[in-house]
Amino acid sequence: MKILVIEDEERVGTLIRRGLEEQGYSVTLAWDGEAGLKLALGGGFDLVITDIVLPRINGLELSRAIRAALPSIPILMLTALGTTDDKVEGFDAGADDYLVKPFDLRELLVRIRALLKRTPGPVAPQSTVLKYADLEMDLQTKNVTRNGQEISLTPKEFRLLEFMLQNRERVLSRAEIAEKVWETHFDTGTNFIDVYINYLRKKVDKAFDVKLIHTKPGMGFIFKAG
Repeated sequence: MKILVIEDEERVGTLIRRGLEEQGYSVTLAWDGEAGLKLALGGGFDLVITDIVLPRINGLELSRAIRAALPSIPILMLTALGTTDDKVEGFDAGADDYLVKPFDLRELLVRIRALLKRTPGPVAPQSTVLKYADLEMDLQTKNVTRNGQEISLTPKEFRLLEFMLQNRERVLSRAEIAEKVWETHFDTGTNFIDVYINYLRKKVDKAFDVKLIHTKPGMGFIFKAG
């Protein structure tokens, strides 16, 4: 497996490369965002690990550019910026996972293995469009409508709504949502899942009398009509 690491701190980058190479990964290091973007777009990598604060092109702009050109490549953000707002911004930029410095190399390896295990298969014809109540989601065109009104979602909002639709009328815990949508472990010290649920509520429920997204105190969330 080939991993691209974009990190401007030489000591950190070298430690990451050494640790990953000891596990059998092939690692390429880039020291700034511009060089990292050129390497990523050159293709051939199975995973990108990037800092956010980078010279020339920051990690958020970098992730957006990579995600636009390579929609399926996993991106792991590795950064000292660890607030909920920082994480939400990173996920919105296209990151699949987010690890805050300082970190344990063992945790980094667990996150990497989880991201590399992803094997998205072809969407079955009968699953192309998801419908529930007056909500409709097209998995191919990425269009979402409710009662005929188009709803604009970010990629992470879309994935969250898709997961809730596929598991409608079932209580979903925060831990399950974190694992299935973000493919990460739920950090009880942050509330980024609640933030995204609120984003969805504003777009999916606010303008409509019948609410679809409900909170089950102490348990999680459920997607159901009424």
